[in-house]
Amino acid sequence: MTNRISGYTKFAIFLTALAFIFASAAANARPQQSTGTIDGQSTQTHQTGQDKDKDQKKDEKKEEKKDDKKEDPDNPKNDRIFMVVPNYATVEHPTTSITPLTAKQKFKIGAEDAFDTYSVPLALIVAAIAQARNEDESWGQGWGAYGKRAAAGYADTVTGSFMTTAVFPSLLREDPRYFRKEIGSKKSRSLYAMKRIFVIRTDSGRSEFNFSEFGGNAAAAGISLTYHSSGDRNLSSFGSDYLTQIVIDVIANQLKEFWPDIRHKFMKK
Repeated sequence: MTNRISGYTKFAIFLTALAFIFASAAANARPQQSTGTIDGQSTQTHQTGQDKDKDQKKDEKKEEKKDDKKEDPDNPKNDRIFMVVPNYATVEHPTTSITPLTAKQKFKIGAEDAFDTYSVPLALIVAAIAQARNEDESWGQGWGAYGKRAAAGYADTVTGSFMTTAVFPSLLREDPRYFRKEIGSKKSRSLYAMKRIFVIRTDSGRSEFNFSEFGGNAAAAGISLTYHSSGDRNLSSFGSDYLTQIVIDVIANQLKEFWPDIRHKFMKK
């Protein structure tokens, strides 16, 4: 059985995801309420031997973290763009031999990006803009409405990061990292950064259409409709969210390509 997923299969997955999302956008289902009870759980005292086991596990986890860093030399530590924006998935100096990421590593990058401390103030700023524009009009104004918009904005960030960096790349065996061109004229590098929105590297080292970018953002925009007000669940909102995320990723690629140059020039690093 071949290990490679054909382009036709990936395109079929992409179309199926879009069809599901459009169907969800058309439906104005009422939110369901679920009730349940939480059973109390009895606690047990830990013996000295169990405490030692815990200490051992902690040590093992520390060693695992060290090993993870050693096993993934191509993926550098987070180098914040302008000291603020998280940048967990940029390969600054690509070589001919790139170590492919495991599904676990892809989800790790997605989690680090989604739950970065930067995501919270960003969600608050986006919520303030949405409040000023009175988006999701049925939520109204006031602190309660602002809280809903902030929660929705944060959920959008988390969902988008996981879909484009972890879920789709793992399913389709695509590499979510950005591989810099690094050399050449500024124009050629800028065009390269734009091209990487449409072209992605696979785990096997080939180049193909970036299903993770377009499929992942489509899935995220579709999921976003489920926790917005019923009046905002429509194709227009879906398209607006989808396009916004693509534009953000276009800008992000430009920053990832040129940030090391800016850092070196102004910070001598």
